[in-house]
Amino acid sequence: MKEQRLSGILMHISSLPGKFGIGSFGDDAYNFVKFLKLSEQKIWQILPLGHTGFGDSPYQCYSAFAGNPLFIDIDELIKSGLLKQTDISNDYVFEATEFDTIKTSLFKYPLFKKASVEFQKNATGESKGKFDEFCHKNSFWLEDYCLFTAIKAHFNDKPWYEWETEIRYRKEEAICKYSELLKQEILFYKTLQYFFYAQWMELKTYANDYGIRILGDIPLYVAYDSADAWAHADIFQFDKTLTPVAVAGVPPDYFSETGQLWGNPLFDWEKLAQTDFHWWIERIKANFSLFDILRIDHFRGLSAYWAVPYGDETAVNGNWVDAPGQELLNVIVNKLGHIPIIAEDLGVMTEDVKKLRDSFYFPGMKILQFAFDGSENNNFLPHTYTQNCVVYTGTHDNDTTLGWYQSATEKDKEAIHDYFNFKPSTVHWELIRLAWSSVANMSIAPMQDILGLGTECRMNLPGTTSGNWKWRIEKEAINNDIIEKLKKYTRIYQR
Repeated sequence: MKEQRLSGILMHISSLPGKFGIGSFGDDAYNFVKFLKLSEQKIWQILPLGHTGFGDSPYQCYSAFAGNPLFIDIDELIKSGLLKQTDISNDYVFEATEFDTIKTSLFKYPLFKKASVEFQKNATGESKGKFDEFCHKNSFWLEDYCLFTAIKAHFNDKPWYEWETEIRYRKEEAICKYSELLKQEILFYKTLQYFFYAQWMELKTYANDYGIRILGDIPLYVAYDSADAWAHADIFQFDKTLTPVAVAGVPPDYFSETGQLWGNPLFDWEKLAQTDFHWWIERIKANFSLFDILRIDHFRGLSAYWAVPYGDETAVNGNWVDAPGQELLNVIVNKLGHIPIIAEDLGVMTEDVKKLRDSFYFPGMKILQFAFDGSENNNFLPHTYTQNCVVYTGTHDNDTTLGWYQSATEKDKEAIHDYFNFKPSTVHWELIRLAWSSVANMSIAPMQDILGLGTECRMNLPGTTSGNWKWRIEKEAINNDIIEKLKKYTRIYQR
């Protein structure tokens, strides 16, 4: 990546304010871009934009390509003439600071249906041409995803591996049968993806015009119940019944004594290599159409991955298996060029992972909350950094900085105060300042830290499956004092 001192904020779309239960690509997103510009930030980092499934996690999606329809802005559909103000139901009352998937879906999907029908009936020739172009350009994933989603709804949301045998195994007659039977539903889901991509690209262009780059996130794995696993079963480690032989996770670590059992199917890397990693190339290309910079989550899984026997209840009994990361990344670079990638290299990093990261000059990640555990050889302390890294106060998987400090041990608090002087009441700003002042080329803070919020506003607690991904910012939370303070630190440290 280009060596330039930059700073930015981690703020997912779902966490934006908005009147319809979840953040969207509407006015509040554009206002957030204006806030970034006013505070002189250059990076807006978001979590994966995928169509979420189990537990609302953006790291467990129904597709590695399709966007989350709930991010589509209703007001923009009204402005486009696809909905009327009178279509908006007053039967729903939404929490301002928490996202409710079920309620939001019940509210939005009937409106999406109306907008889709209106678009297909009355859109201009130019709009229909753009829709056809979108469908053609994204045919690699769009056809399979829309068929998958339509069939899934047809079978009352059952996962694909519980569907009837013929369609589970994608027999040609079954594909033809359901493609015809559900053609209107398939068209609806295509139209939704068109709305999603059109609105997002307009927002991204707006941010780019302000000099703000979008830092996106790509999970290494896909969900078992996903269009990718169903449509490309041959590139995963499935047995003859399409059941995983082993699944993904990580061994016991900082976050969990029993490890983390993610349950994602593992790639059949040998089969992928035989195709010159075609599926991965298409995935990376799709992501770079959406983002300017890409963070690869669980980067170490490209060097070696933790394989847990399918059916185990914890990740303890897994084992490390080598992966062809060097070969994959060589193909990506040869086909797409030296694209800006950040390696999520947290946890125990062995020499092979470091070598893979450094051979492509990918910056790794430094987390300030990990820096003060009393360890003498802690490589998260700022004086150990090189320029080619990204420093965070914390990530979506950490407690907020305020919550982290309040729950720290006295020994850890002593280590913090020995390293730099500050008032405990402003610990969030002090860690932001420490990040901004470091030699790291890029520094990022979650929005919760900018606002000085506590543990109740944490985004995710790894190893848990409920109560996560809910937080939303209050509409009036950002004020001029915050803008000026952030701008001051950004100017002082020349970011």
